[in-house]
Amino acid sequence: MSSTALITDLYQLTMAQVYLENSKLGNAVFSLFVRKLPPNRNFLVSCGLETLLEYIQKFRFGDEELRYLKSLNLFKDSFLDYLREYKFTGNIYAVPEGRIVFENEPLVQVEGPLPDVQILETLVINVIHFQTLIASKAVRSYLVSKGKTLIDFGLRRAHTPEAGLYAARASYIAGFAGTSNLLAGIKFGIPVFGTMAHSFVMVFEEELSAFRAFAKSFPERTILLIDTYDTLEGAKKAVKLMKEGVKVVGVRLDSGDIQELSKKVREIFDKEGFKDVKIVVSGGVDEWDIQRWLSAGCPIDAFGVGTKFITSYDAPYLDIAYKLVEYEGKPKYKLSPGKATFPYKRQIIRHYAGGKMEYDRVVKYTEGGLVELIVEQGTLKKNLPTLQQIRETLMEELNSLPEHLKSLEKAHYPVIVEHNS
Repeated sequence: MSSTALITDLYQLTMAQVYLENSKLGNAVFSLFVRKLPPNRNFLVSCGLETLLEYIQKFRFGDEELRYLKSLNLFKDSFLDYLREYKFTGNIYAVPEGRIVFENEPLVQVEGPLPDVQILETLVINVIHFQTLIASKAVRSYLVSKGKTLIDFGLRRAHTPEAGLYAARASYIAGFAGTSNLLAGIKFGIPVFGTMAHSFVMVFEEELSAFRAFAKSFPERTILLIDTYDTLEGAKKAVKLMKEGVKVVGVRLDSGDIQELSKKVREIFDKEGFKDVKIVVSGGVDEWDIQRWLSAGCPIDAFGVGTKFITSYDAPYLDIAYKLVEYEGKPKYKLSPGKATFPYKRQIIRHYAGGKMEYDRVVKYTEGGLVELIVEQGTLKKNLPTLQQIRETLMEELNSLPEHLKSLEKAHYPVIVEHNS
């Protein structure tokens, strides 16, 4: 992507032109926050900051973008000249990726000349919203997985290839072991996994022939899809191969009564002495399934989690907003019913008791809380953490999360917002 400058809504630019014409060029602060958590979320995972910073670097108006804007017959040449020279030179304050956050807490705050930060609104919301949404969904599966392997199988059902790419990133941060998405593998260094499709099995005249062919090509990575016709018969054919000396790492179940079938498949393998064969389950899996199956003692070793996580089907959006909170040093806030905002740049002060999060205070900005100055005068303050480091940050955060917030059931965490004005 050569330029991200047109990843914006028209009214961002029309407002910016008016600001320039009326000398509204003072220092402004916009804050990105979630007004209210979805009914089935106890917390959110901050995610997407690195991607946002990459996109802001590319937020430049070149000849192609300016020709298009001129063709709309809306903008004056003086404003187009301003856009031609646009480069973000302000400050960005943010909660680092992998930290746990709650409602009414500033995820990202952008500071600079009013027109410069206004036109970033759509981009900031879009990037942070999606990855935070997906990481917050994915971590629910991690919390109930009891150490079992989780793999992102969602690319084919993602709303776009780009959504699939960044969902893979978010899910890895949230504890998934890897992804089926090869683009995410090369771009982010995420481990990649895959087995076979039902179509592969059906191409061969016999199921056993399909299994043999796959094992011959991938002798060290043989995971067999055994439910194309009859799951238990498929398991017995896997046993036949292993008795012939073929190494079978695992089998995958993608349909049927998983609770019953996983136990019976395990019995078949164990009875024949093949106790190391792993059972992978996929097919519409979500956190509720994982919790139910593991609570029932299902001998499942790994889960392919796809459609329901990558679309965040139970909470497909966050009530997220990017609002003006300060202009020329003066507080700015809305009083709209249900959409009130809080003035000034803000900091999150987290309080702990016995090593566990107890409550948060959101206060007028000061150093020393969750919010950090990431970009100063357009320049990155320090190197960003690696994806692995972000993942480790979240694992540490989860260790300090109270047990009731780890539940899939709704629970409350106190956030006290100080009303400075």
